[in-house]
Amino acid sequence: MAQFRGVFTALITPMKENGDVDYEGFRRLIDFQIAGGIDGLVPLGTTGETPTLEDDEEERLIKIAVEEVRGRVPIILGTGSNSTKSMIGYTRRAKDLGADAALVVTPYYNKPNDTGLIRHFEAAAAVGIPVVIYNIASRTGRNIPASLIERLSHIPGIVGVKEASGDINQMADIIRDIRAGGRDFTVFSGDDALTLPLIALGGDGVISVASNLIPGKVAALTRSCLSGNFEEGRKLHYELLPFFKAAFVETNPVPIKAAMTWAGLPAGPARLPLGPLSPDNEALLRKAVFGGTLNLLYSSGEAR
Repeated sequence: MAQFRGVFTALITPMKENGDVDYEGFRRLIDFQIAGGIDGLVPLGTTGETPTLEDDEEERLIKIAVEEVRGRVPIILGTGSNSTKSMIGYTRRAKDLGADAALVVTPYYNKPNDTGLIRHFEAAAAVGIPVVIYNIASRTGRNIPASLIERLSHIPGIVGVKEASGDINQMADIIRDIRAGGRDFTVFSGDDALTLPLIALGGDGVISVASNLIPGKVAALTRSCLSGNFEEGRKLHYELLPFFKAAFVETNPVPIKAAMTWAGLPAGPARLPLGPLSPDNEALLRKAVFGGTLNLLYSSGEAR
C-alpha cells in the first residue's frame, strides 16, 4: 500500500473562461506539482469543485490523473457524497480507474448520527480501496469527534483522516488515542496553517490548498517538520502564514485559483455558484502573494 505521509495537494480543477474544464491545463498542473516535490495528489475534493462537475468530467479527470502521474506519487481521490449509495459508486470507480485511495467526506446536509456514520464508512471500506476519512464540519454541518474517529480507525481499510475541524486539541486527541493502540493510521492536517503544530503532535503532514501555487515551499515546510527540524519549519511557517490565511479570505477555491491565474498557471474562474473575489479581498490576497519583502512566486522560483 502506498505510504500516505508528507504534503498532498488538494488539486484544483482548472476551467476555461467559458466554464469548460481545461483538461490540458490539468495535465500541466499535475506535472508542476510533481516537479515541485509534493508527495501525493488529491483530485476531485472540495478544492476540485466536485459539487459542480458532471460525472463524465470527473471520469475524464481521473483517467488523466492516473495516466499523467504514472505511479510517481500516490493519488487519493475524492469520492464522497451525502448519499451512501452514490459514495459507493464513486469509490468503486476510483478503485477501478487506478487511484491509490479514496477520500470520503462526512455526509453533508443530512447530518447522520454515529451509527449512520459508522455504516457509511464501513460501506466505503468494503469497496476494497484504502479510505481516508475527511472531517470538515464547516462544510458538512457534522463534526466527527476524536472518540468516533478512534472507533472508525478499527474498520479494516480505513487508513487515515484528513482533519479539517480546525481544532488542534481534537487532532491531538485523535493521534494520542489511536497511536496508544499501536495502530498505523495517517493523520493529515486539512489546514495549511496547522501543518507545523499537527506534525509536532505526531501527525503525518497536510492535504494542502496552498501547494497548488507553491508546492516547493509547502513541501519544504512539511519535510522540515517531519524530519524534526522545527527551527527551519517555524521559519517557513511564519513566512507562509500570511498566504495561508489569505488563501481562505473567501470560499475555497476562489482565492487560490485567482493567485494561480496571476502566476500564469492553468486555473481559470470557479464555477457558479462561486463568484469572483471581491475587490477588497483581491487586494488582501495580492498583498499576501506579492507584498512586503516576500514575493512568494519569485522567491520560490515557482512562477510560470
